[in-house]
Amino acid sequence: RCTATTAPVRGVRAALTPRTGAVVAVHLFGQCADLEEISEVCRTANLALIEDNAQALGATFTFANGATAHAGTVGEVGTTSFFPSKNLGCLGDGGALFTRDPTRAHLLYQLANHGQRQKYHHQRVGLNSRLDTLQAALLRVKLRHLPAAQAARQAVAACYDAALGAVPGLHIPARDARSSHVFHQYTLVVEGDSQRDALQQHLTQHGVPSAVYYPLPVHEQPAYGYLGYRAGQFPVAERLCRQVLSLPVHPGLTVAQQAYITGQVRAFFVT
Repeated sequence: RCTATTAPVRGVRAALTPRTGAVVAVHLFGQCADLEEISEVCRTANLALIEDNAQALGATFTFANGATAHAGTVGEVGTTSFFPSKNLGCLGDGGALFTRDPTRAHLLYQLANHGQRQKYHHQRVGLNSRLDTLQAALLRVKLRHLPAAQAARQAVAACYDAALGAVPGLHIPARDARSSHVFHQYTLVVEGDSQRDALQQHLTQHGVPSAVYYPLPVHEQPAYGYLGYRAGQFPVAERLCRQVLSLPVHPGLTVAQQAYITGQVRAFFVT
């Protein structure tokens, strides 16, 4: 069984207000959000579309007219992360922004460079978000190997699907036929609010690393408390935060390691 972990587009429409200036589409875990419908919502409402592509670099989405686009290239701005754990990671923190609009590109470059166009002349308040040359050089080399690394991740995911797809009480990642999936994470949904933690403890005891992405939804984060949202207002996100568990899915996993990992997951549910 499969479970989707991204918001349905009807929720996006319902959330729009006169104050809305943009919609952020998050390509979670390595698969594209519904770019067809979200793009239409943004066009109809005259809103900018920003793609959070930190986890899906290299994924593609096929539209109803047959056109195919890479994640991060459909909206006005696409963002990505080069954090070391990402599919294309550098040696430390890093990231990039993508846009086809020269005016917007100029603004974004300015913001990332202390808000200046000319050295020591600051037109706006900016950030120090420049990617240093050493990181760029490493990424340029690793970029050549990204397709092979993604194919290896997809092979691991296929192994997990085959081994875990019929396990009662467990849901493998849902697939959207319009999108490829590059598996930044292979995230299970475990039925029952206490079962996820019990499964994670079982895996830890047997030497299998796992992680929860994410333990607390955005609206419950203290930093966003001023917005006034309460527990219960986003029940799907809250439930998934109690039930999701990600397995190792990096390209270096051997067939034996994959078999051991899936064997331990299956053993938990059998016993």
